[in-house]
Amino acid sequence: MRKPFIAANWKMNTDSKYAVELASGLANEIKDIDNVKVAVCPPFVYLQTVASALSHSSNVSLGAQDVYFEANGAFTGEISCEMLKDVCCGYVITGHSERRHVMGETDELINKKTRAVLAAGLSPIFCIGELLEQREAGETEKVCHEQIRKGFEGISREDALK
Repeated sequence: MRKPFIAANWKMNTDSKYAVELASGLANEIKDIDNVKVAVCPPFVYLQTVASALSHSSNVSLGAQDVYFEANGAFTGEISCEMLKDVCCGYVITGHSERRHVMGETDELINKKTRAVLAAGLSPIFCIGELLEQREAGETEKVCHEQIRKGFEGISREDALK
């Protein structure tokens, strides 16, 4: 049986000092817990600082809030899988509701990102979910099924379970 997994997405919150305090404090609090996997996903600008704060702990992993699907190139402001690996990220959030509904990311773009994450040997935290209006219209199952179908298109079961 797989271990339960808990990830904390810090979104666009905190500053560098508090990021270190939060990560260090969490690592200290769960240092003796080994029956659950835990990751923190701070804003990009704090990844390296938080990675350093967690270097003493094997109980808390580092995750990124997003990634771009290309390996490198003229993509101003984007972050590649290799960059994330370079700062010790093991996880990457793809398909988060704000990326879908606020930033306008499509299922096809999320699929490209998820495929890039898997190809790089990172673990995706693949998010799905409906809008309130979709829930109230009874469309939750249909919306979530479609997000999964399109999000994992071209990804084998074996690759998805790595």
